[in-house]
Amino acid sequence: MDAPLEAPLEAPLEGQLEGQLDAQLDAQHYSLARASIDECRAAVGAVFDSVFERLEKWRTVVAEHVGARNGRVTRAGIDALIEDLLLLEFTSAHDAVIGAGFVAAPGLIADAEWHLAWWLGDLNTLGMGADAPRIRRLDAVEDPMDPSFRDYTTLEWWRVPMRTGERHITGPYVDYLCTDDYTLTLTAPVSRAGRMVGVVGADLYVADVERELLPRLSTVGAPVTLVNASGRVVVSTDAHLPTGSLLRLEGLAAALRPGGPAPAQSLAGHDIVWCGGTGLALVCSRG
Repeated sequence: MDAPLEAPLEAPLEGQLEGQLDAQLDAQHYSLARASIDECRAAVGAVFDSVFERLEKWRTVVAEHVGARNGRVTRAGIDALIEDLLLLEFTSAHDAVIGAGFVAAPGLIADAEWHLAWWLGDLNTLGMGADAPRIRRLDAVEDPMDPSFRDYTTLEWWRVPMRTGERHITGPYVDYLCTDDYTLTLTAPVSRAGRMVGVVGADLYVADVERELLPRLSTVGAPVTLVNASGRVVVSTDAHLPTGSLLRLEGLAAALRPGGPAPAQSLAGHDIVWCGGTGLALVCSRG
């Protein structure tokens, strides 16, 4: 009589133990994945923070140059200053900066209403054909009467720092002026006496950023995508999400909008993890 009574008690107990074990394994897996995601977040920050650190130094130098001349800035003077900064940058740095410089606010420079003091590094292949890339000055159209002229104050890399007073990452986008390839442009405003006198900036090839970050993102063990604040893909471990494509995920646009849901909350089976002050976010599948 005892055996039939014990059988129904053992089955639920066995199932309960299996459920507890599964829950423990799930928790351990999530903990490991979360640790990998945090490492990815740190890696993203490291790629961009090192560039922004240099932009901070450059904008201090430019602001001091403008202030010392009481607003009487010349094209030759600003070009010489930026060239000295960037020759040192391109010959000593070991990261993926392929172009950099200073873009002046219209009217700042006495003998150039519009001006880009911008140099291309020896990693930038724009217009080089079969020749080896070299450090050279960007030949930009600055005459508003020229049909090829582009009002750069309408572009994101200028508009956002102008509006917010903060640094910004624009892209990914195909930069036909400076790279002719998928690019990320990092800019920071230069201010003097309470007004923005221009921006300092640096360009990175997205392909170089991908080579740096993809091995790290792949350690998570689930699909991970780095997106900008518009949900556009920078880098992804998902082969179906190429650079520049839009990550279509219900609720993502609201989550990425200022004032949206907090990072790392579950969104349609995904975590959203902001990467410091980059304005970029990791979207990590929990499936």
